[in-house]
Amino acid sequence: MAKPGLDGHDRGIKVVARALRDAGMEVIYTGLHQTPEQIASAAIQEDVDAVGLSCLSGAHMTLFPRVVSLLQDQGGGEIIVFGGGIIPESDIPKLREAGIREIFTPGTTTTEIIEWVREHTGENKQGVSG
Repeated sequence: MAKPGLDGHDRGIKVVARALRDAGMEVIYTGLHQTPEQIASAAIQEDVDAVGLSCLSGAHMTLFPRVVSLLQDQGGGEIIVFGGGIIPESDIPKLREAGIREIFTPGTTTTEIIEWVREHTGENKQGVSG
């Protein structure tokens, strides 16, 4: 789980990280103000199955696709990238085209996120990072 860019609001990502952990997943939270390069590097080094990104600053259209691109360039193209935050509905199709598998907007329950992560990483896989 990671907060790319200059966004300093981390309550939501901490709630999601804790919910995933409590559901039995190994979760690595890289903290605030991460560059896409740092996020991709951590994901590759930790051999994760998925990367969860959170953005409330409006920079999601730049930062999220950059993480996907870097993962592909570094041999992590199989790593699932999902995101959440304050993201306009009109941006979601563009993010999906850029390789973001799912976007969770405000109001999504942690149960929905947990179920989605389980479904897309496989029940026996663990390790959600950023």
